[in-house]
Amino acid sequence: MPRPAQTDSLGNPVTLHDSASLPALNDFVEGFIACEARAVNVLLHAANDPSALVQAYCAALHMFAESAHGPANARPFIDRALADAPHATEREQRFVAAVAAWVNGDLPHAMALHEEQARLHPRDLASLKLGQYHLFNRGNSPGMLRIALQAAPAAADVPYLHGMLAFGWEQCHRLPEAEAAARHAIALCRKEPWAHHALAHVMLTQGRIREGGDFMASVSDTWTDLNSFMVTHNWWHQALFLLEQDRHAEVLALYDSQVWGVVKEYTQDQINAVSLLARLELAGVDVGNRWADVSDHLALRLADHVLPFLDLQYLYGLARAGRMEAARTLHNNIAAYAASRTEAHERTVWQQVCVPAARGLLAHAQGHWATAVEKLGVALPRLVEIGGSHAQRDLFHQIWLDALQRNGQWAAVQNVLQPLVNAQPESVRLARQVRAVNAALDLPA
Repeated sequence: MPRPAQTDSLGNPVTLHDSASLPALNDFVEGFIACEARAVNVLLHAANDPSALVQAYCAALHMFAESAHGPANARPFIDRALADAPHATEREQRFVAAVAAWVNGDLPHAMALHEEQARLHPRDLASLKLGQYHLFNRGNSPGMLRIALQAAPAAADVPYLHGMLAFGWEQCHRLPEAEAAARHAIALCRKEPWAHHALAHVMLTQGRIREGGDFMASVSDTWTDLNSFMVTHNWWHQALFLLEQDRHAEVLALYDSQVWGVVKEYTQDQINAVSLLARLELAGVDVGNRWADVSDHLALRLADHVLPFLDLQYLYGLARAGRMEAARTLHNNIAAYAASRTEAHERTVWQQVCVPAARGLLAHAQGHWATAVEKLGVALPRLVEIGGSHAQRDLFHQIWLDALQRNGQWAAVQNVLQPLVNAQPESVRLARQVRAVNAALDLPA
């Protein structure tokens, strides 16, 4: 039978068969909300402690792999969690049920449970962050903010909550509130990489290019012992600031040393690499043979279909690498998967947004500019529905703008590009691009 309830490091009661599991359980709670690699330590106790929460945390870790094999790998753990759930607290039972819904592909139910947990147990920040993850992947930024605000009164002492708030505010385009929350998080804990990340988003959006690069450099010494996504993604953000300044050699060096190569098998590391290489090429940079290594890993994901946001980048990366047979296969697989969806939101997003976007991306990589303009033009107004952040989805806008230009639609390019230049006066990249457009249109520089 489980031992009497103890508490995790945030004060939430936990029910354990083996009290020796508590440090590892805390490693998951703290590591998950702090984006640290120690979250995986709970896996070491899975065999010896059948406690519902231990098993549910292990199941969640397998689902975070974002691979087609995730649900099957998570299934034994969530089954054990469900078997032990009658011995657990009501809070633990709800978390188990939320992870079980995730494993079963019922994200609406999972999100509802996480939102309920935030109301009833606002210091269960692992549940809150997992809820934000699902909401983010569904393009529901107001939901991301709302669930974090639920916890604010009860967890104001936890810096990582303020980082979660900051990203929620930023994704809702509430930039002053986002910056205030991020800076408060960093004041509480300088090593708060999610808050660093949120502030990078704010500064990029506001065109504070030099300040953003300086800020990220100033806190990069704290990016130690993080999970591979967080460390590579924060360096990806630093690379974006350098790219706006046309500091191409530095961007390539960052790609080689920090963005690609930490955990090449992981989805998020792969899409960071795809996105940065694609942006470099759109900026006119020769990336050498760097696509080859990335594409070897992407070629294993032709049947994943975990998230449309991921599939689109796998497709484009394969096509840019010249792996056209694999890219076409993935394109066809996306269309077939979209046609098979039954849940309303999934069906709509895959069929009405992902499928035309996939067609447009494949067309761009093949040099079929008119088709790329048409199909991406259909998808872009609704692209938020596939998930990802504003900064991440900007890649698709850049590809569309490139297709417009290559298709000779100079007036349309000018109409899109000049407002971007106005909003980003420090961007050398955009200034260079608009000079070429003005020259083509015989307009003053």
